Amino acid sequence: MRGTRVEIRNAALAHNAGRARLLAAGAEVFAMVKANGYGHGLLNAAMAMSAQVDGFGVALLEEARQLRDAGIGASILVAEGFFDLAELQEARQLSLDVVVHSPWQVALLLDNPGPVRIWLKLNTGMNRLGLRPAIALQAAEQLAAAGMKPVGVMTHFACADDEQDSRTSRQLMLAQEVADALGLPLSAANSAALIRYPASHGRRVRPGIMLYGSSPFTWKSAAELGLQVSHRFSARLIAINDIQPGESVGYGATWTAAEVGRVGVVAVGYGDGYPRHAPSGTPAAINGEPTALVGRVSMDMLTIDLNGIEAHVGDEVELWGDVVDVDAVAQACGTISYELFCQITSRPERIIV
Repeated sequence: MRGTRVEIRNAALAHNAGRARLLAAGAEVFAMVKANGYGHGLLNAAMAMSAQVDGFGVALLEEARQLRDAGIGASILVAEGFFDLAELQEARQLSLDVVVHSPWQVALLLDNPGPVRIWLKLNTGMNRLGLRPAIALQAAEQLAAAGMKPVGVMTHFACADDEQDSRTSRQLMLAQEVADALGLPLSAANSAALIRYPASHGRRVRPGIMLYGSSPFTWKSAAELGLQVSHRFSARLIAINDIQPGESVGYGATWTAAEVGRVGVVAVGYGDGYPRHAPSGTPAAINGEPTALVGRVSMDMLTIDLNGIEAHVGDEVELWGDVVDVDAVAQACGTISYELFCQITSRPERIIV
């Protein structure tokens, strides 16, 4: 077998959800399992964390449908709400919590009244989805008059993970003012705010990336936050090449050897979801010993530096996991761990442990 695999650790998912539960200090914990459970499997992630959380958050109604079809009866929040009347009707049938973030959704509800659990989303500065506070207050009044009083108010923080954050306190103040004016509970905290801003916890917190063993911060590691690795990506060494000074490796000859050495060829590439733009120097490990990429990632292979390392064809190379911090790989690639988790394709073998 090729040996390229993703190991999903359900015990780590449960542990990390337990950390969120502890930090929430009594607030409801809704685990975000959208985008196929951040690459961990939608149903698998939900089942693994179910004992530690009060409900689940998804982006789309079809994700919620999959959870319901699997027999999950816990509360489910659909973060992008409904896209049309058919989805609104299905959300009612499935007893979902729906986010209402735009005037057209309010209008659709008013034209089609009926029981539905509405979380009214506020735009407090993210300027993505959400109603401005004054419009939200008006919408809440209209919906209540039609027998559809919202059950809560929510917002999303733009910079809670920023070390120099100066925006979250302003966003929280605006959201809390609307929630208080309506006499409704507030949901605002993502992973970063759950950890960093206890005042933001409100009634319901919505952790995401911390559940999957990755830190929301660039200045503090997942281990320092008490999180466990839940996603380990590895492949096998399939060739070892001696290389002379001045010789280059890979497409575009982007890396050239400065001395006599050895380069290992690893059976993984962007066809498996490893980022093509990962530069030379991106961390990896072989047999638990740290090393780094050399040359450009290709569709089915990448190359690593083997100088001073005892290695043989068939040895395991960790791309991220126990030795290689996924956040370090993400930083080297100029991205975030969310993207690395989510972009793994169906080619690698998936092992649930």
